[in-house]
Amino acid sequence: MPPRKPDTSRLTRAIHPMPAFVKALLVGRGLMDAYRSRPAYQQNDYIGWIMRAKLDATRQKRVTQMLDELDAGNKYMNMNWSGRVRASGRVHGSPRRPKAGVNMAWKGKRGAG
Repeated sequence: MPPRKPDTSRLTRAIHPMPAFVKALLVGRGLMDAYRSRPAYQQNDYIGWIMRAKLDATRQKRVTQMLDELDAGNKYMNMNWSGRVRASGRVHGSPRRPKAGVNMAWKGKRGAG
C-alpha cells in the first residue's frame, strides 16, 4: 500500500516537500508511519523548521529532535502533544486547564486597555 499523502488543502503556510535525506532517516529508524500519522500541519512544520536551519549542525540537531519526538509519540516541537484527534478530524492537544496551585491572577484582564 502506498503511503498516504497528508491533506494539505487547509494549510495556509508554504508547503515544504520532504528532502530525500529526511525520508531516508525516517525510513531507516522505522518512523515513517509515525510521521505520516501526524497532522499535515505538523509534517509541514517539521520539514520547514529543519530546512530553515542555516548550519548543517543545526539542521542535524533539528532532525534528531524530530526523530526523537516521533519515536516518543508525545511531543511536537518540544511541546506536549497527546495525539488525540477530534471527530471533525482536527487534532486536539493537551487540555488547557491550569494546574492546581497556578496563579490565575491575569485571568479576566484580556482585552483591557
